[in-house]
Amino acid sequence: MRLSPHSTWRRPASAKAPELVARVRATPAMAVPRQAAGSGALQTCGLEPILEALKLLLSPGGSGSSSLQITKHDVLLATLKSNLSALEDTFLKDPHWKKLKLLRDEIANKAEWPQNSVDVTWSFTSQTLLLLLCLKETMIHLAADFSPGKPNPRTPEAAPALSPDTLSISQQKTVQSALQFVVTLGVCPYLMPGVGVPLRYRTEFGAVIQDVACLSAAPDATRRLYTSCRVLLNVAQHASLGSLIFCRHFGDIAAGLCQLGFCPTNRKPLKPEEEVLTEEERALSREALRDILDQVYQPLAVRELLILQGGPPQSCTDVKTQVRCRAPAWLRRLCGQLLSERLMRPSGVQAVVRGILEGAGAGAAGGSDAEASAADWKKCDLIAKILASCPQQSLSPEDYYRDICPQILDLFHFQDKLTARQFQRVATTTFITMSRERPQLAAKYLLQPMLAPLHRCLNTAEIPESNMVPGTILVTEEELSRCIEDVFKVYVVGNEPSAVLVDSLLPVLGVLFSLYCFTKQSVSHIRSLCQDILLWFLGKLERKKAIASLKGFAGLDRSVPSLHSLCQFRAATQGGIMITIKEAICDEDEALYQKVSSEQCQVEHLGDLLSHCQECGLAGDFFIFCLKELTHVAVENEAELKMQPLSSRSLLELEQHQTLLVEGQEQKLLVLQLMAVLCERMSEQIFTNITQVVDFVAATLQRACASLAHQTESTVESQTLSMSMGLVAVMLGGAVQLKSSDFAALKQLLPLLEKVSNTYPDPVIQELAVDLRITISTHGAFFTEAVGVAAQNTLNKKDSEGKIEEQQQTSHERCTDVSHSYLEQQQNYEKSNQTSLKSSAPRIPQEVGEPHTTVNQKSGSVTTEQLQEVLLSAYDPQIPTRAAALRTLSRWIEQKEARALEVQEKLLKIFLENLEHEDAFVYLSAIQGIALLSDAYPEKILLGLLAQYESSKDKHTPETRMKVGEVLMRIVRALGDMVSKYREPLIHTFLRGARDPDSAHRASSLSNLGELCQRLDFLLGSVVHEVTACLIAVAKTDHEVQVRRAAIHVIVLLLRGLSQKATEVLRDVLKDLYHLLKHVVRLEPDDVARLHAQLALEELDEIMRNFLFPPQKLEKKIVVLP
Repeated sequence: MRLSPHSTWRRPASAKAPELVARVRATPAMAVPRQAAGSGALQTCGLEPILEALKLLLSPGGSGSSSLQITKHDVLLATLKSNLSALEDTFLKDPHWKKLKLLRDEIANKAEWPQNSVDVTWSFTSQTLLLLLCLKETMIHLAADFSPGKPNPRTPEAAPALSPDTLSISQQKTVQSALQFVVTLGVCPYLMPGVGVPLRYRTEFGAVIQDVACLSAAPDATRRLYTSCRVLLNVAQHASLGSLIFCRHFGDIAAGLCQLGFCPTNRKPLKPEEEVLTEEERALSREALRDILDQVYQPLAVRELLILQGGPPQSCTDVKTQVRCRAPAWLRRLCGQLLSERLMRPSGVQAVVRGILEGAGAGAAGGSDAEASAADWKKCDLIAKILASCPQQSLSPEDYYRDICPQILDLFHFQDKLTARQFQRVATTTFITMSRERPQLAAKYLLQPMLAPLHRCLNTAEIPESNMVPGTILVTEEELSRCIEDVFKVYVVGNEPSAVLVDSLLPVLGVLFSLYCFTKQSVSHIRSLCQDILLWFLGKLERKKAIASLKGFAGLDRSVPSLHSLCQFRAATQGGIMITIKEAICDEDEALYQKVSSEQCQVEHLGDLLSHCQECGLAGDFFIFCLKELTHVAVENEAELKMQPLSSRSLLELEQHQTLLVEGQEQKLLVLQLMAVLCERMSEQIFTNITQVVDFVAATLQRACASLAHQTESTVESQTLSMSMGLVAVMLGGAVQLKSSDFAALKQLLPLLEKVSNTYPDPVIQELAVDLRITISTHGAFFTEAVGVAAQNTLNKKDSEGKIEEQQQTSHERCTDVSHSYLEQQQNYEKSNQTSLKSSAPRIPQEVGEPHTTVNQKSGSVTTEQLQEVLLSAYDPQIPTRAAALRTLSRWIEQKEARALEVQEKLLKIFLENLEHEDAFVYLSAIQGIALLSDAYPEKILLGLLAQYESSKDKHTPETRMKVGEVLMRIVRALGDMVSKYREPLIHTFLRGARDPDSAHRASSLSNLGELCQRLDFLLGSVVHEVTACLIAVAKTDHEVQVRRAAIHVIVLLLRGLSQKATEVLRDVLKDLYHLLKHVVRLEPDDVARLHAQLALEELDEIMRNFLFPPQKLEKKIVVLP
């Protein structure tokens, strides 16, 4: 039989065992005095004899059994007795062990605990403890006598000499086996029921060990337990041995100390000779327990205390599967108190979190099972409840929160990904639990510190005079990034919209939106975080508060807290963002320009943000609010004309009046700009319920009534009124299944319809308004022919584009389709004055003003009558009708409709005539049609377009030539590789355009030249010198900065398009292009041009690196022999 560590029970090793070497210190409370060296034995005795003695003590007996799991009591006792006899015989006969025997005898003589007993297990334990003490003393003396030599400078890479007290791996295994037997024979059998984990529940062999010990023999069980714990703590004074002891047996030693120091004694006082432990020894045990708890790795201490504390009581009738006894009440109270002390220590929160997660089967924090632990919300909820509960040791909940909350915030900031995921989930759950249980304390000690960087730069905050110097950093890059990430984890990941969380974030929402706008201007890792925070918060807010916040974002409500006027966002060195004090702008024009551009950017970014809020209905509600503000603008304009004369006012009143007028005009411009952006960015799904559609129609009718009252009626207003009433007719006509609540909402239109019926000059509109009032009042019981015709006309305008598919539509989808027609009409109204050319066509309405015929999508289904009607609509004075007709013709060309292609020349004429229209809807639709027609018949159309593009100003306006340039660019993109056939006329036209007197035409020609060269590849070779000479001349000599930018951008496109082929295609001019780019970088005053040149140099650098150092590919060619 062999007493092997592999055959006995061992506690799982901690993942943090290396840290124990540095953490374990001396425990003077339980340590015996250090033995003095006797007769020089300590100086001469080495480690080998001691380890050989331990091996002999643990060697197998003569039973022939290969495993202890199948041994009986008598076999185990015989083995222990045989090994003890063999050890004593060796001490007496072997002269090499004489020094070790002297050392053991000297330590045994000075020991104050009984060593011999009738019980063999205790005798075996005593001898093992004596040998461990010998090993500890020997290692201390060897280390004290060791003096390492000076390192050899000739071989600095050589490893330093090891200390002589270093144990090898095999020696450590021997010591671990000895320690395991000491714990299983000298500690575990003497623990009370419920204290620690009994041996019989660990392994089958543990049950054998448990029953082998004779508790009735002297010394007493408590004295044995005290002696074992005291000697083990004495041995643990050595760092290496302490690591071996505590990483495996800390829980058993702690259980023993708890029993020795805190177990209640009999109430009746005993005589001194009857007491097993004195009060001094009990006090030493208590002190030793607190010392080792303070010195070991804290998560290990937390885990073992949790194991000692145990769980709720369990019952089981089966003896074989009987569960362990519940821990005694005194032990549960003690462990709870000790755990609270662990929590209140510095970094105690982290220790508790690690201890619970590692002890719950997750392994070391960040280990292989960290993902499974992070996904277990129950553990996170348990830890959150523990951390949120104020322990009894704390003076007050506020003191507890003051100490704990900073540690909870630190849990968010771990760098290791797996550890961070665990800790962040715990921190988020704790954050929410504390906010729910004690909102005031959570707001003071959690939310305020987390949001402090954002509060620091609010317009309501007072900035110290010392920080008013321009360029002073108010919030560093690390602070701002950490703040945004923490807010995201608490609010978005936690997803708990409690009142304290919402109220705390509401004041800094304006700063968050300003930060979001800044991140949209460049690449930033916190852009998505800001967007998710804003979307989550706006979705959780009450609708009125959300609208008020959006008003503050747009600048319509100055009372909403926002970024301080002296603060600005700046890009930081590590890719983040910081907040600094900006420099004062002395030039009023420059200040005004920056203000206007900033407001415009905010409105555009607000439109982008709202495009993600359409499903929840927030975008629709805000759009209706803006419509109502338009009505207020009209009313205010009328009121301003009726104000009292200025001559009756003082100078101060005049100045105040002028200031109010300027602010009012700014508000009106913001409303108009906001409406334009919303009409452009919002899709047809903006309205999600009938109530929103009714509010939308009501706002439109109010604006129409206001225009009628002020006698400012226009064609667009007339179309607006007609379309809004058509929407009502469609809803009443059965497109939407109306309920009683929907009719209650529709009744708010009755006063407006009555006003229209009384004031509008058109009798048809008057009659329709009266019929709609009657239909709404009767809940659809009375339905006139006029209402049905209006509904059918509105639906026909949508059907003509083929939008209605043969499938069952839900009530929400029908309501959205009905409202979409008017939304597109509104978009036309807001953008009718915009005539600037854009690089790509915006979304064109397809439901408004189209021919009143149904057009199918299948090829060959277009009749002559339908074609004639669409051709006539292309000359309709109403802008939506004309644009829709052009789009219909374009689609027919794309679908290869035979009847449409037969009149291609007529279609080209129509498109060219509409190209000169001033409205963006019309000329962009014409551009699309010409591009599609040129793709079908490039030879017939391309040359004519080139001639028109390079014509003089007398024949065509500069705007028309720019539009033709847009057509040519689309044709080049559509032709793709086929563009090589028309290389010569295209290149010559663009090169001649680069010398045009008009700077805009020169920039357009260069832009088209870049698109063309990007697709020619090797076919560019014959004209590469001409192109290069043109670009060099323009980049160096042109006076217009836009033209120079375009020339440099052509080089960027050329290098990007050719990629690795650039070294072959541009081999003759590559050096000239490089010199040009370096010239631009050094001497060009324009920042944008220099940026383009820098980008081109980076492209060129990448191309040359890949050419000179091609990537190595591990390829194996297999050739099939004939």
